[in-house]
Amino acid sequence: MKVVVVGLGNQGKKRAKVAGSDLVATVDPFNPEAKFKTIEEAPLNYYEAALVCTPDVAKPKILAYLLANKRHVLVEKPLLSDAEHSLKELKELAERNRVVCYTAYNHRFEPHLVRLKQTLESGSLGRVYQVKFFYGNGTARDVRNSPWRDAGLGVLADLGSHLLDWTLFLFGKPQVPARVWAAHRFENRSFDHYHFSFPGSPALDYEMTMLSWRNTFRLDLFAENASVHIDCLCKWGPSTFTRRTRVLPSGRPDEESVTLVCADPTWQAEYEHFLRLCRDPQSNIDNDLWINEMLSDLSAQSPL
Repeated sequence: MKVVVVGLGNQGKKRAKVAGSDLVATVDPFNPEAKFKTIEEAPLNYYEAALVCTPDVAKPKILAYLLANKRHVLVEKPLLSDAEHSLKELKELAERNRVVCYTAYNHRFEPHLVRLKQTLESGSLGRVYQVKFFYGNGTARDVRNSPWRDAGLGVLADLGSHLLDWTLFLFGKPQVPARVWAAHRFENRSFDHYHFSFPGSPALDYEMTMLSWRNTFRLDLFAENASVHIDCLCKWGPSTFTRRTRVLPSGRPDEESVTLVCADPTWQAEYEHFLRLCRDPQSNIDNDLWINEMLSDLSAQSPL
């Protein structure tokens, strides 16, 4: 598969490295290392797919061009739009031209998240009562200093979109409305701390922040037969998956833990997934439509 990377910033450079020998060109209007300044300059016979790593506002036009020209697309999350019909138009364009439009959520390939999904599918946990997610990093100042990142929904769009995608991956769409508990702009113009929940069954709770000076991920799941706890992502490592099996009527649970110390495996795993999708074209824009809907609903509940 011959690919181009569009947007040669931090994410684009990561994608270029993972693409390896598949990479034939890069596109960026500002980075002098790029071969082309615009995607239109790159001859269509150069490439079969594009990895789009641009600011959000630039994505729809670039995607429409690529899909109209029957090129597969992996686009960095989130894929947002003020108008639902524009995402549906991209979906229809991809389907009509038999190409992939795939929004990248690499955390789906986090080993312990995959382990949790397999555990849920086994049914061994019984009824799931409550799940709590915490995702924090210390990027508030980087975001504030960026010419384009400190805008819109801030941490909610950045980290919250990952958490909403995990919800689809692990549990499917919640059947109750979301409820906002806190939305702060401590240092930034956009939100740098956010807390919301789906108070259904299971009860799902999410907190995210750009003001966690040590990068932190934590998932705590409480179920009928056991609890599951994930501490840290592989990219920050070590990452630990702990299962505590309930003792009835009460007592100290039996505990099993698996700890991984490794480089972040998610980028390579996701790229290989994208290549498989290109062989039998499938898109995931339905996920984007739901995430867009949820972000819009949360935004409407948040203070201006």
